[in-house]
Amino acid sequence: QNVVFITTTIIYEEEKMKITDLLKIDCISLNEKPKDKMAIIDTMVNIMDKSNNLSDKDKYKEDVIKREESSTTGIGEEIAIPHAKSKGVINPSLAAMTVPEGTDFDSLDGEKSKLFFMIAVPENSNDEHIKLLQRLSTMLMDENFKKELLNAKSKENFLNIIEDKEKEKFPDDFKKEEDQDKYYDILAVTGCPTGIAHTFMAKESLEQNAKKLGYSIKVETHGSTGIENKFTKDEIDNAKSVIIASDVAVEKDRFDGKKLIDTRVSDGINKAKELIEKSLSDETKPYIATKKEDSEKTESKGSNIYKHLMNGVSHMLPFVVGGGILIALSFLLDDYSIDPSNFGNNTPVASMFNQIGGAAFGFMLPILAGFIAMSIADRPALTVGIVGGYLANSGGAGFLGALVAGFISGYIIVLLRKITKNIPKSIDGVKPMLIFPVFGILLIGIIMTKILNPPLAALNTAIFDWLNNMGSVSKIFLGLLLGGMMAVDMGGPINKAAYVFGTASLAGGSSQIMAAVMAGGMVPPLAIAISMIIFKNKYTDKERQSIPTNIIMGLSFITEGAIPFASADPIRVIPSAVVGSAISGLLSMLFGCSLRAPHGGIWVIGVIENPLGYLMAIVAGAIVSAIMLGLLKKSIKD
Repeated sequence: QNVVFITTTIIYEEEKMKITDLLKIDCISLNEKPKDKMAIIDTMVNIMDKSNNLSDKDKYKEDVIKREESSTTGIGEEIAIPHAKSKGVINPSLAAMTVPEGTDFDSLDGEKSKLFFMIAVPENSNDEHIKLLQRLSTMLMDENFKKELLNAKSKENFLNIIEDKEKEKFPDDFKKEEDQDKYYDILAVTGCPTGIAHTFMAKESLEQNAKKLGYSIKVETHGSTGIENKFTKDEIDNAKSVIIASDVAVEKDRFDGKKLIDTRVSDGINKAKELIEKSLSDETKPYIATKKEDSEKTESKGSNIYKHLMNGVSHMLPFVVGGGILIALSFLLDDYSIDPSNFGNNTPVASMFNQIGGAAFGFMLPILAGFIAMSIADRPALTVGIVGGYLANSGGAGFLGALVAGFISGYIIVLLRKITKNIPKSIDGVKPMLIFPVFGILLIGIIMTKILNPPLAALNTAIFDWLNNMGSVSKIFLGLLLGGMMAVDMGGPINKAAYVFGTASLAGGSSQIMAAVMAGGMVPPLAIAISMIIFKNKYTDKERQSIPTNIIMGLSFITEGAIPFASADPIRVIPSAVVGSAISGLLSMLFGCSLRAPHGGIWVIGVIENPLGYLMAIVAGAIVSAIMLGLLKKSIKD
């Protein structure tokens, strides 16, 4: 059996990157025999150097080794992903090597690592490496493809195997220019508040089910890096139906006259087949583009409120995460608790981080309110909502006040639209530039400062006084509750409610709650991976191929990694995950762990107070959940 090692760098062009564009014959080596981990790195760097895409081979190697010293990238199941950002990388390239016997790479599961992806990222790289990882991961989930790679007989054979699989998985990238105007039976839009996991899981599920049913489909994703695969007018005109599986607002008027289904992103993952069939049925009526406030009448109030809220949360998160992590790093660099008045005086870098992070964090509530308002009444409401959120923040009403301000601001613009409905068409341009901002800002200002801020500020203060002064038993119970909530629907409304509560508490100065929330969210994917390692006879070989993916997702605080297993076996998976996550949240509170960074998983361990206790909490919850799941599941033969 051959063993595969793949080295890659990143491209920066907007067009789709293809592995076959990066991998050349000269950068493939078969049947090598590196004796240890360092020999692997040496050999792979030398192979990469043949591409003439390393400006400084020694610098690149040094950065790879430095990354390995921080934590192993041997993630298990014969896979490792050594990587580094380096000044020594200048151009994209891909190299591959096979080793028949495998080599010890300090893998997390203790087994020899046989399949390596070594990523060489230029120092000024963007998010293209994430897309390449997604592509490689998607291809390697195919067990037959992996076996073919491991048994490649020649460099040409190895390259052909990759090309064939890439054409199968990503056919659009290999189409000739004259074929680019192909039309699709179905158009689908997917999006979730974080724009990471649910968005792309729904995309994959819709594509797979459409293929099985014999329909062509194009999926537009509203992810963390923006909108990808945006539909053209011709594609919309020629599509038979449209599916919107999104928890964030999507502009729908472009689909006027098309059969349209609007639902949650979780349905795109779990009910893709039903959505496709329903979208094409005669029972689904064409969507009629109307004013936003009128079209909302066709949706349930609860669905509307949730979607508006998630639109605000999705736009708020980058400010929370970016600002929160910078603030946390500033605390790590300068222990302000010694003398708060002297913070940063001895460490200018800490002071700078704190100032920049604080500025970003300060936008959190205005952005939340602004995009809730925009979801309700489009662009004219954005300014009004931002002002309302700012007034809620400055007036002490905090997170709760910003939520209220966002919804009120949106409906203020709805009201102003109705009042000005009969204004002559010739002066329609006056409304968005003058009437809406002036009267909208005035009204939200009066409502917030004179009516809502005083009681909401008192309520906000009471809540956080209670959080800061609650006893040990209450803290443990809260950790138990929030940790368990993170695993109930794994990225759905209950999970998001717990996370939003954690970020709101963080904004109010309570960092222990955020630690419990993140601990609970990390457990489900880790528990499933551990369960598959311990109880091998309870899982298929195909399921066990996802062990490395679940480990990475769990360590990165991406709870959604457990969704495929929860969907396939909810009766056993969800209770097990909830119990383990609740235990982790409980122990995090019990050990007094606190976290000023609202995201990052294990990668922000340096800014966690009592990191050892935090790791123990996560490991304990994951093991309990894994054992419970293993005991509940039946053996495959049964």
